[in-house]
Amino acid sequence: MNDTLEIDKAFITQQIIGKINALSYEEFALGNTDHQKRMQNRLDQIINEETSHLSTHEKNRIANEFHGLGPLEDLFQKTNVTEIIVNSPNKIFFEENGKLNKHEDSFYSDFTFDLFIQRISDKINLSLSLEQPFCDGSFANFRVSLVDKSITKDHTSVNFRKHPIHSWDFEKLILSDWCSKEVYYNFKSLIDDNKNFLIIGPTGSGKTSVLNSCLQLTAATERSLIIEDTSEIILPNDASIKLLTKHDPHGIQKEITQNDLVRRALRLRPDRIIMGEIRSSEAKDFLMALSTGHLGSFATLHASDPHQALIRLEMLIQIGAPQWNLLAIRRLIALSLNYIIVVGKDDSGKRKFKGAFELNSLEEHGFLIERKF
Repeated sequence: MNDTLEIDKAFITQQIIGKINALSYEEFALGNTDHQKRMQNRLDQIINEETSHLSTHEKNRIANEFHGLGPLEDLFQKTNVTEIIVNSPNKIFFEENGKLNKHEDSFYSDFTFDLFIQRISDKINLSLSLEQPFCDGSFANFRVSLVDKSITKDHTSVNFRKHPIHSWDFEKLILSDWCSKEVYYNFKSLIDDNKNFLIIGPTGSGKTSVLNSCLQLTAATERSLIIEDTSEIILPNDASIKLLTKHDPHGIQKEITQNDLVRRALRLRPDRIIMGEIRSSEAKDFLMALSTGHLGSFATLHASDPHQALIRLEMLIQIGAPQWNLLAIRRLIALSLNYIIVVGKDDSGKRKFKGAFELNSLEEHGFLIERKF
């Protein structure tokens, strides 16, 4: 990277900012009025004046600082980039092929960084504030999560996680050396035998990809009810439907939780109930549904190993049923759950299948777990 050129572009950006300081920042950043359009036209004129001596690529880069994705533009075009993390104007990271890298480019000023945050907020129809310091939504082909600077005590933080463009299946998992054909046949048996299981692993380990792959093994005539906070799971057939939670930060509309959706799913004739991720008290409702005979259901959970997963599951069930004792909680788990599938990454950052563990029995001091494949 040419440092002199970067300094020059940063200087030009400051020159542009100086010329638009006379404009109303709030009216420039927000709204869809004719006044805003005139201001946008004026900004384009200023950018053209200040960048007339630059190449087309360099002009576009500066224009993107005010209109587009700034230094993230190239990252959004890369097919192997699965996550983009922005901690501040010059602290940008991206995950590519399973490895986290620092981006060489950066925003040229706090001003243009704040404009970028505002553009993203507008796109997901939410705005950050002291009352609402967190925002989640979808932008382009990414799930986006924003944390206000009142929480980070520095700059607003933004995370983009890519939704899969094409549905994962076991053929792709085998080709990517995630698992062997023998493991695939074992997974097929789990699905065909209507076993209930959890897919566990740390963040970024591919839990949702494996869940999508398992869904592709279900029969075309089976109706799966898929429950999610953010739409990531791909419907396996036309008989299946997706139910999404709803949260209104302004408190005007009724909130719809995963607990509500599990109860609603029971009235919609599901062959399988699929939960994108168990995070809280919905663990109790989900396992209660499984214990009533809804076999062949599965979900994901953040945990590193089967024992940690069971401890987390016990804690989450207790949130939904604080009056239950530990024995009652463990009996529910034993009654409703058959397997725990563990996924993770190897030392090179490549996603890998780690093992499938069967819950054999509930003993006096806990569960007896055995690795099956």
